Amino acid sequence: MSEQKLAAEVRTEFGKGFARRARMANLIPAVIYGHGAEPIHVTLPAKATTLAVRTPNALLSLDINGENHLALVKDIQRNPIKQIIEHLDLLTVRQGEKVTVDVPVHATGEVAPGNVSNLEMTTVSLEAEATHVPTAVEVSVEGRTAGEHVHASDLVLPKGTVLLTDAEALVVNVSEAVEIALEEETGEEAAPAAEEAATEEGAAAEESSEAAAE
Repeated sequence: MSEQKLAAEVRTEFGKGFARRARMANLIPAVIYGHGAEPIHVTLPAKATTLAVRTPNALLSLDINGENHLALVKDIQRNPIKQIIEHLDLLTVRQGEKVTVDVPVHATGEVAPGNVSNLEMTTVSLEAEATHVPTAVEVSVEGRTAGEHVHASDLVLPKGTVLLTDAEALVVNVSEAVEIALEEETGEEAAPAAEEAATEEGAAAEESSEAAAE
């Protein structure tokens, strides 16, 4: 994973008021922690940062007062409605250092006709070098048939990574496709029934009218 370079500014203000002003100035508040050091509170350029963190576990190269800091994105807090980034938690890392990360699982290929694959686990936990965190772990479902399973131990991991997720955890389950014809059958049966009910109601109304006329 290539590092994304960003300019960061140290901040001394906190709270909702400051966060609101920062957003108006197109800045994102963030905190950098790790290695037993005091947390560093910074702001980052909103547009460039949003682009940089589109990849899970993005590695950022931050220029803070002329000093370079490598940091891994550990948590992204978004506005639940607008989905804009409101805050970032960043972990200080060093070249060659091992970190624990959750990496997305991507299924590739097509199962055998008449079958469907279900991704039971969307991420797996790995130990990887901080500067070489994989963007995803791919698993092929090509030609697989109902009853076949892919467990975490079956995954082909990127070089230099170690699986931390339970080896027996189910990642992909393949089953037979189920054709849903119930709605069509219900619709076909419902139409004659509705017509019959309408006919009966019309006949009853007619009889009542005749009785009243008599």
